[in-house]
Formats: sequence, C-alpha cells, structure tokens
Amino acid sequence: MAQAIGTFDVKLEPQHPSDQAQAAKLGRMTIDKQFAGDLAATSAGEMLAAMTGVEGSAGYVALERVTGTLHGRHGSFFLQHSGTMARGVQQLEIAVVPDSGTEELVGLAGKLAILIENGEHRYEFVYTL
Repeated sequence: MAQAIGTFDVKLEPQHPSDQAQAAKLGRMTIDKQFAGDLAATSAGEMLAAMTGVEGSAGYVALERVTGTLHGRHGSFFLQHSGTMARGVQQLEIAVVPDSGTEELVGLAGKLAILIENGEHRYEFVYTL
C-alpha cells in the first residue's frame, strides 16, 4: 500500500433541483477541486444530499472524476463518496471506483480520507497500483 498526502481546495455550487427532488428534500451540487501534494490534480463531480428534520443528521453521495498525477503517474480515476451524519457524528467513505483508472493509473484501488483542520482541507489517500 502506498500513501499520498496533501491539501485541496473545493468549490461546491448548489444546483437548482427538479420539482420532484425538491419535494423529496434532496439537494444537488457540483464539485470542483484542486489537489496539491502527492496528488497534483483537478476534479469535477456531482453531489446529491438528503437533509432531515433533525439538526446534524443528513446523508450524501457523490461521484467525482480526478485528473492529474499521483506520485508522478498521469491519468484519471473516479472517486465515489458515501457519507452520513447522525446528530453531528460523521461517517464518510471515499473509494476509488473499481477499474476506473486510466493511462498510468490503470489498476488503481484505494480509499481517500478528508481531514479539515483550522479551515484547511487535507487528504490522506491510501492506494495500490
């Protein structure tokens, strides 16, 4: 297993939900990220979130395509997010979509963790190639 660490900036842009999604209390956002460090890349994706009537409880799923270099190897891959928050307690899993690696990242597998400290977004990416 290899490990990549670094920082990232993220821009979330709310999208206008359909009437059906709005009635179901679903929100949708686009994701744009800039990764720095061992993963020098950009990503684009979409997030779908469900809010509940209980403060601090929600769920979200997202997919994003990451394009750039990972420890000097160029290519792209997809990350799949699955997150829940139960009364403020967060559980989040972000995994590489199987067989989504391209170019020098073919065969990539792994999990990415997000850490937010003092307003700075950091990542730790444990992977195999």
